[in-house]
Amino acid sequence: MVTEITNQAGAATLTLAGRLDTPAAQQMTARMDGIISEIGDAERLTVDAEALDYISSTGLRVLLALTKRYRNLRICNVQAAVYDVFEMTGFTKIMNVERALRRLSVEGCEVIGIGGVGTVYRLNEDTIIKVFRAGTDIEDVRGEITMAKEAFVMGMPTAISFDIVRVGEQYGLVYEMLHAETLSACIRREPDKVDAFARQYADLFRQMHQIEVPAHSSVPDALQHDREQVKHIRRYFPQQSIDLLLQILDAVPAERRLLHLDLQTKNAMVQNGELMLIDMGEVGYGHPLLDLGHAYSAMVALVGEYEKIIGMPQALGTELWNRAMGYYFEGLPEEVVEQRKRQIEVVGCVRNFSWLALSDSFPEEVVEECKALFETRVAARRDYILEVCKTFKDWTL
Repeated sequence: MVTEITNQAGAATLTLAGRLDTPAAQQMTARMDGIISEIGDAERLTVDAEALDYISSTGLRVLLALTKRYRNLRICNVQAAVYDVFEMTGFTKIMNVERALRRLSVEGCEVIGIGGVGTVYRLNEDTIIKVFRAGTDIEDVRGEITMAKEAFVMGMPTAISFDIVRVGEQYGLVYEMLHAETLSACIRREPDKVDAFARQYADLFRQMHQIEVPAHSSVPDALQHDREQVKHIRRYFPQQSIDLLLQILDAVPAERRLLHLDLQTKNAMVQNGELMLIDMGEVGYGHPLLDLGHAYSAMVALVGEYEKIIGMPQALGTELWNRAMGYYFEGLPEEVVEQRKRQIEVVGCVRNFSWLALSDSFPEEVVEECKALFETRVAARRDYILEVCKTFKDWTL
């Protein structure tokens, strides 16, 4: 029997490998004080049982003793034979026990979307899978499912995954999407219909932005999330640059509207003529200006290989965006529309650089490109940006 304990930021993991039979359980009980000392004052304890081959009734009692001490204990990656023991003894009713995740391969699969937190592949005609970046915690994966369900209940056409899988050492979410394709693929195939697609795209934003997120919802504060991301990129930019990005965010009015926060055209699937949202990991509540700024940063001002990430030529993507904003603001005076476009572009400046917070391992050339662009897009226009920020308060809902 092999045990290993790690403890990071209040979340401890106890890894079990081999056989937790009666002799091993007795040994583990004898050194329980040492185990508890290593776990420390962790708020959450996870027992990783992926390499556990066998467990006896004595071993079950050891884990039960840990459950009584750590109320948030979770036993994960339990192999089928071991899980059967938990289930037959009734321990699955009194402990949080999770089966080992199904393993899938995406080798040879078509890439249909690349985002800040992962890559979406088509497994077959009816199924897609989002594979999260290496290092993503399973709680973040579960959080995406929770946000998708919340948005669905609030009235958004959202694809919901009920299957978390492993792809190598990474997590994935499997979605059933019958005969669906990305909005990007549809536009690329039928560019002459870009105006009709733009209206659908705008309607999707408007439908979402009309939804008021209730105070009891688990949907997080989007502004606070963006502030944390900006603070996270301090290692790349001087403090005065960070302060300027935070000033932009501080000027955004507080609201509780539902926001997707990554609604570029590869994150909308067309199914039976209807747009369906995917990639719900960044959903939050706030002012629509924040959501549209995020989308603008991808659809118009993307940092990176546009056609690879968005899935269509940049000129076509920009045309779609401009037409969509015309429909989104339909009925407003021309001067108001122009002001709101300026506001969206300024907020988009934040997302152009805060996405670096999504990973600590971006290539150096990507980071250097962002630093150079910051000078031209933000630092050189500081006075203009701050003047536009003063107008944010005029955007009332």
